[in-house]
Amino acid sequence: MNMLLVAVLFFAGPQDADTRALLRLEDDWARALVKRDTVVFERLLAAGFVYTEDDKTMDRATVLHEVGSGSDTVTAAHNEDMQVHRFGSTALVTGWLIVQGRGSNGSFDRRYRFTDTWVKRGGRWQIVGAQDYLVLGHSGES
Repeated sequence: MNMLLVAVLFFAGPQDADTRALLRLEDDWARALVKRDTVVFERLLAAGFVYTEDDKTMDRATVLHEVGSGSDTVTAAHNEDMQVHRFGSTALVTGWLIVQGRGSNGSFDRRYRFTDTWVKRGGRWQIVGAQDYLVLGHSGES
């Protein structure tokens, strides 16, 4: 019985640490949007990263450009209801990204449903794919 408990604690520990790390990385993403911090995005986005938002896709270079000098100015961003789904060295994180700011059409308050795919390589997590879906009727465009 004690061996079973030790085994459960041994295997649950690293998973819990990885879960905490992934949630922290997702929050780093939201904070970097507000700061236009391309250094954070360069660290988070794996080579070959693919981003999908509604009906368009972007590669890593395009996302880095949009974060650094895109037309939208994000004034606040945070995540809600995040869930981590582990598959060995791969993980999906699902949740809600809430973003406020100003764009070419005025101020906005957007709510995105997201699914992010992370891979652990060389002891660190990087995001290889992200999909955001803007919830219609909640865009708050003015």
